[in-house]
Amino acid sequence: MEKQIYLDHAATTAVSPQVLSAMLPYFTEQFGNAGGIYGFGQKSKQALEDARGYIASTIGAKAEEIYFTAGGTESDNWALKATATAYQKKGKHIITTKIEHHAILHTAQYLEKQGFEVTYLDVDESGIVRLDDLKNAIREDTILISVMFANNEIGSIQPIAEIGKIAHEKGILFHTDAVQAYTQIPISVDELQVDMLSVSAHKFNGPKGVGFLYIRKGLKLQSLIHGGQQERGRRAGTENIPGIIGMAEASRLAHADLLERTKMESELRDYLIGRIENEIPYCRLNGDREKRLPNNVNFSFRFIEGESMLIMLDMKGICASSGSACTSGSLDPSHVLLAIGLPHEIAHGSLRLTLGRENTKEEIDYVVDELKKIIERLRNMSPLYEDFVKQQSV
Repeated sequence: MEKQIYLDHAATTAVSPQVLSAMLPYFTEQFGNAGGIYGFGQKSKQALEDARGYIASTIGAKAEEIYFTAGGTESDNWALKATATAYQKKGKHIITTKIEHHAILHTAQYLEKQGFEVTYLDVDESGIVRLDDLKNAIREDTILISVMFANNEIGSIQPIAEIGKIAHEKGILFHTDAVQAYTQIPISVDELQVDMLSVSAHKFNGPKGVGFLYIRKGLKLQSLIHGGQQERGRRAGTENIPGIIGMAEASRLAHADLLERTKMESELRDYLIGRIENEIPYCRLNGDREKRLPNNVNFSFRFIEGESMLIMLDMKGICASSGSACTSGSLDPSHVLLAIGLPHEIAHGSLRLTLGRENTKEEIDYVVDELKKIIERLRNMSPLYEDFVKQQSV
């Protein structure tokens, strides 16, 4: 297989050459521990703080509000568990949605076992929270609202500013998982009234195993990981200096051409959506058509088994997914697609294609041409499709 077209950027991305170059010295030449009081260690400390300051500037935060973590999952766990522990005397009620990443959903389920109550909001058919539902779910003992910025499967963007306003008017903390949105959408934590925000570097050409949690100054949250006094005593463990440097460099590169890049991705996304809708019958675009990540395309195809479709695409050198990379080993249909109202048999035939800066129109044409053949072949093997066609001809 010579050709490879990578359309799974929502799962992970390649570390860019510039990012790797920025990281390498901190593995070999400048390997000092940032906790050392000698000059060699302090050079690492300075690089760490420079990275923190830059990261903070990208979301309109203060440097001391950025805490480096091992990625989005740790950041999400920290936000929910620490808030629950710190504010449980005020209340034990948390609000989230049915379409969150499992880093949120499984953490919420864990907290339920610890005596907390969690309300899982429904979403509309586009995957967007209804603000009236949120308002109606708020109780006197609600301490936290956690709603993802943009969905990792269907790309729908939530009304984050409106949610932040509602939360703050009620004196409730607001966390958002921005793993898919960061470097795709301009973010200002003050304008959005966000108290905590999670990010993972490997979604924007940074290294795996590093991310950050923004915690608004003044929040009294405890550590998730105990040990040393790193990260101002709130996140123990020797800092991953190469990873943090790589994340900051990846962020710098992504923000340098954010508007130009996302415009290109949006145009390519809409071209891909148009070709599929015009040339492949019995398909459904999942997610909001307008309030959507620039690089996300998600379709369900009737009379298709998604796993077979992915295998056949792979044989043609096309990397795609049926949903979240974190649930790729599961045979169950996507919880996100079920939440927007799709029946199991249609949810099983889903395909997520997520674009990056390297993708071209020529690649998209190749993908759609091959996808048409694959779907036709699979449908011709389906007795359900055969029966459907017979009924249509009656």
